[in-house]
Amino acid sequence: MDPVRNPYAPGAGQRPPELAGRDEQLRAFDVVLERVARHRPERSLVLTGLRGVGKTVLLNTMRGQAVRKGWGTGKLEARPEQSLRRPLAGALHQAVRELGHQDADHVLGVVRSFAERQAGPDARLRDRWSPGIDVPAVRGRADSGDVEIDLVELMNDVGGLAADLGKGVAVFVDEMQDLGPDDVSALCAACHEVSQSGLPVIVVGAGLPHLPAVLSASKSYSERLFSYQRIDRLTREEADRALTAPAAEEDAAYDDDALAAMYAATGGYPYFIQAYGKTVWDHAPRSPITAGDVGVAAPEAERELAVGFFGSRYERATPGERDYLRAMADAAGPDADAVGSVGTAEVADVLGKKPQSLSPARDSLLKKGLIYSGERGRIAFTVPHFGRYLRQHA
Repeated sequence: MDPVRNPYAPGAGQRPPELAGRDEQLRAFDVVLERVARHRPERSLVLTGLRGVGKTVLLNTMRGQAVRKGWGTGKLEARPEQSLRRPLAGALHQAVRELGHQDADHVLGVVRSFAERQAGPDARLRDRWSPGIDVPAVRGRADSGDVEIDLVELMNDVGGLAADLGKGVAVFVDEMQDLGPDDVSALCAACHEVSQSGLPVIVVGAGLPHLPAVLSASKSYSERLFSYQRIDRLTREEADRALTAPAAEEDAAYDDDALAAMYAATGGYPYFIQAYGKTVWDHAPRSPITAGDVGVAAPEAERELAVGFFGSRYERATPGERDYLRAMADAAGPDADAVGSVGTAEVADVLGKKPQSLSPARDSLLKKGLIYSGERGRIAFTVPHFGRYLRQHA
């Protein structure tokens, strides 16, 4: 097949050629946008799932839905040890600009005030951050230094502007589990306030499976603020569509055995489907693509995943943390992906150590987003098929 016409070639930050299996989420988000625009009560949204299931792609697609309805939107990616102020100010700055109203100077001044408060009033010039807003900061608004107070004031002002214009504002937060405790608390408080006030502002977050626990630990009422949607791997039918629809646009097809082989190799995870789809397309001599073509291309796809998807994450771990990861894979056994979580005591048994002595390695891996804890005393990989990779390559 012609590599130039490869419909699965990934682009940085771009949606896959066929966003299969997410129709339900997209339809539900359209309803949310419509309800909020009509000042009806509606919760913000949180998408959770393992890495590789397409949460970021879905987040970007939802943002496109909001843009097409005339909403102001902004997006940020949370990072460990990073304050929420600057990235959120940047996102809201963009959202206000997208609203496109000439009388938005006051709100932009509040956004600037919120951002500049991070450095403090006595900070040296080189430590101050310029948010690119060419209006003066509004003193006495969103600049108290208490991020919860400031964020509530900021979201109220942004929401008020949107309401006056008959529009809405949506803030999209990727890797939401990496927000610090104070920032999570502030974001929950702001969502609660704008919801109580009926302002057309929503937050759409995406994160790892333990994100709901992070939110509930911050505010007991968080379950009333967010609608949680678990994003999982695709069914066989959805995975087939993710492969066949782009191929059909290039006048190509897969035979039934090839589709079965692709599902067995990828497990229905969208990231793997796109990676295998690209490699198989490059190796297949003609249409229809056969199971033999999949078998020839699979080793190259696995090598690329081993370096770019699995290996890049494994390299982030220290030697002690790598021992812990390998012990997790051994404790889960060959069916690690089916087993899901393993007990921390089981991991300690594999290493021949007491669970308490392994707490620093476990906590560091949790912070790095390589594992997560869905329930007390149990842990799991955030990356599908990671256990298999560790047993074969590490």
